[in-house]
Order: sequence, then structure tokens, then C-alpha cells
Amino acid sequence: MLYTGKGDGGTTKTFGCDQQRISKTSELPEALGTLDELNSFIGLCKVRAQAGPDPKIMVGRRAHKTSDVLDDIQQTLFIMQAEVAGADKKIGKAKVTQVELLINTIEKLMPPITTFSVAGGTELSALLDVARTISRRSERRIIGVAEGGLRKISPNTKAYANRLSSLLFALARYSVVDAGLEREVPKYR
Repeated sequence: MLYTGKGDGGTTKTFGCDQQRISKTSELPEALGTLDELNSFIGLCKVRAQAGPDPKIMVGRRAHKTSDVLDDIQQTLFIMQAEVAGADKKIGKAKVTQVELLINTIEKLMPPITTFSVAGGTELSALLDVARTISRRSERRIIGVAEGGLRKISPNTKAYANRLSSLLFALARYSVVDAGLEREVPKYR
């Protein structure tokens, strides 16, 4: 059944965890909801990338399609959601290292950043920029949960949350470069 009616009074509990009911507006549901929003939006980015062109990033001798990178992010976000909910799941150091390798590889393929840029350039880039902002918000919500003592969040999960927005920004920039375009800079007028 898709509904139970138990939340009609404004409370919820975390899925699969023995928790008492809590307000839907508290830090924990906010963090979980934002991670869910991010995962859903990255799904939209993935579908757009698959519709082509799907920029590829060469890491060593292996080509990583943007859609595959986004799929891996979605799978990792489920682990993060489980950890925030209270399940015995955690992000491993390898996931953080993988994200850092992708960011470093993409940065080497583009000119250095010298200014802010206006979101857009390609549809995929614009979508990835939105995903980046949701990612930053989800990181803030996760930190709020940790600082509030609601959950112990592992250092690797915090690091992954911090790196994820950088990866999404790098992918957004790369999709513009891959399309043969340049990012628009703000005119401050």
C-alpha cells in the first residue's frame, strides 16, 4: 500500500529503522527528503545524458560515460540515505577516492576556472548545475543531522557529500566543453 495515513498528523518515522515518530519538519526528514530530491534530479540528468550526446571522460584507458557516473552517484546516494536514516550502511573510502579521481581528470581537460559562470550552455549542463545546488543543500542537511546529534555520520559520507557538488560542477562544465562551447561569464551589470 502506498499510504498508511499514519503521517496525516505531521509525523513520520524512518523506513526500516525502529524509531519513534518524529515531526516531518525536523532535521532528519529534511536531510532524507533532500537526498531523495537530489537522487531524483540526478535521475533526470542521467536520462538527459543518455539521450545524447553523453559526454565521456577518459580515466586511464577507461571511458566513463556521464550517464554511468550519474548512475553510480544514484546508487551511492541510497547508501547515504540509509546511513542518515539509521541503518548500518556507510560510504567507503573508495567512493570518495573515485569521485576525486573523476574531478581531477575532468579539471585537466578544461581551462582553469578564473571567474564564476552562468548556468547553462547545454541542457545537460544546466540540469547538472541544478543538481549541484541540491547537492550542496543535502550536504548542509546531513551536517545538521550530525551536529544535532541525531545520527553519527561517517567521515567518508561527509567527504563524499562535500565532493559530490564539485563533481556535478565539473560534469556541468565538461558537458559545455564537450559540446564545443564556452561557459558564459556573469556581466555584473
